[in-house]
Amino acid sequence: MMALPGGCHLDSTPEQSQRLHLMQVDSVQRWMEDLKLMTECECMCVLQAKPISLEEDAQGDLILAGGPGSGDPLQLLLKRGWVISTELRRIGQKLTQERWARVHSMSVRLTCHARSMVSEYSTASRSASPEMGQVEKLLMAQCSELSAITERCLQVENEHVLKSMKACVSETLSTLGQHFGQLLELALTREVQALVKKIDASDSIYTMESTTGNLFSLTQEGAPLCRIIAKVDGVLCLADILTDDSHSEATRAEAAAVVAQVTSPHLTFTQHLSSFLESMEEIVTALIKLCQEASSGEVFLLASAALANITFFDSVACEMLLQLNAVRVLLEACGDKQRVDTPYTRDQIVTILANMSVLEQCASDIIQENGVELIMGLLSEKPRSGTPAEVAACERVQQKAAVTLARLSRDPEVAREAVRLSCMSRLIELCRSPSERNSSDAVLVACLAALRRLAGVCPEGLQDSDLQQLIQPRLVDSFLLCSNMEESFV
Repeated sequence: MMALPGGCHLDSTPEQSQRLHLMQVDSVQRWMEDLKLMTECECMCVLQAKPISLEEDAQGDLILAGGPGSGDPLQLLLKRGWVISTELRRIGQKLTQERWARVHSMSVRLTCHARSMVSEYSTASRSASPEMGQVEKLLMAQCSELSAITERCLQVENEHVLKSMKACVSETLSTLGQHFGQLLELALTREVQALVKKIDASDSIYTMESTTGNLFSLTQEGAPLCRIIAKVDGVLCLADILTDDSHSEATRAEAAAVVAQVTSPHLTFTQHLSSFLESMEEIVTALIKLCQEASSGEVFLLASAALANITFFDSVACEMLLQLNAVRVLLEACGDKQRVDTPYTRDQIVTILANMSVLEQCASDIIQENGVELIMGLLSEKPRSGTPAEVAACERVQQKAAVTLARLSRDPEVAREAVRLSCMSRLIELCRSPSERNSSDAVLVACLAALRRLAGVCPEGLQDSDLQQLIQPRLVDSFLLCSNMEESFV
């Protein structure tokens, strides 16, 4: 199962997962790997920490030591980074509770983890920049300071003195965290840059596929890694893969997956994506082609998710998509069950249509391709399994379909076609029946807005009660009325 922006997930067969190298590690396999690392940390930690704690939460503080595994510097950094971040957070919690024995023992253990990370990474990478060397010294100095000051706290009984020392410990811990974050950022940037250069320099299809898969797995680690990939021009490297037809569909699909993660609207950074604009036309063209030629629903989902995110990133992309006949490509795909068979995929399609619908020319394309009928169908999207993820995806599809309809209905021809297809009746049903929209407020607001837009063009399709309750009052009043309706009202 693979996560995508907007909370959607993709269930794939083992064959598809192996073919696309989506790098989502099996949970049992991950547990078995981590089990080998379950330890109380190095022996010197226990010795330096004096008596082994008998507190009831002592076992809860045993965490993964994150020792060296395959010798891969990147994986080493991710494991040690997770361990140290967890330890920093736990020390902060114990400090708040003023449990000084635990604070000291965990500070000693943190020092060991930091020393191990520096030593192991130096061995694995064999060289380090002067800047990294300087930050390493600062980090270890703060670790020593933290261990020393927490040990002194154990010998102090005066509460007033302890309170002042607590502030010093907190400040030292904060500075240590900053140095650790800086060192980890430098090291990860260096390793990601090496991956990007490896893709650029490689002529081997296998190396290209595996390295692209590694980049995708990094995007699953969260926003910091996505930002680093963007910062080292990883998106431009992926653009070369997407636009090169000599690469397999699987490789291009994985490149699309990385683009989708890095351009996610949920990420707060954009400053490092400025260079992406230079290749945006080539990327958009390659992605719409991948959608058109996709041999499976998984490939189509990855390509359409990347396109959906790019339409959020820059409105110029919507104009490019119009020129590339994207409306026709997407609407045709909706009729192909091999490519579009889940609400997650329809969520990506309707997201693209909603963002494109701000352009006036989009309305004529929608009419020409009978797109209003598709939008009507999306308003009736229902989950098959009833899982929370699928229900949420269906809500997003309904909401965005209503938004798309409201925007397109600026064109009287679209509005009349929507009325002819009974869109107003469906919108009224969604407003009045909470179960039809899974009691979603977002769907309700979007449907009220679309209904009011249609009513402005064709008011004759409404009953008096609909006008009085859904159209004439303020939007907030209609919203409150509908959100408080019981099922028996209908």
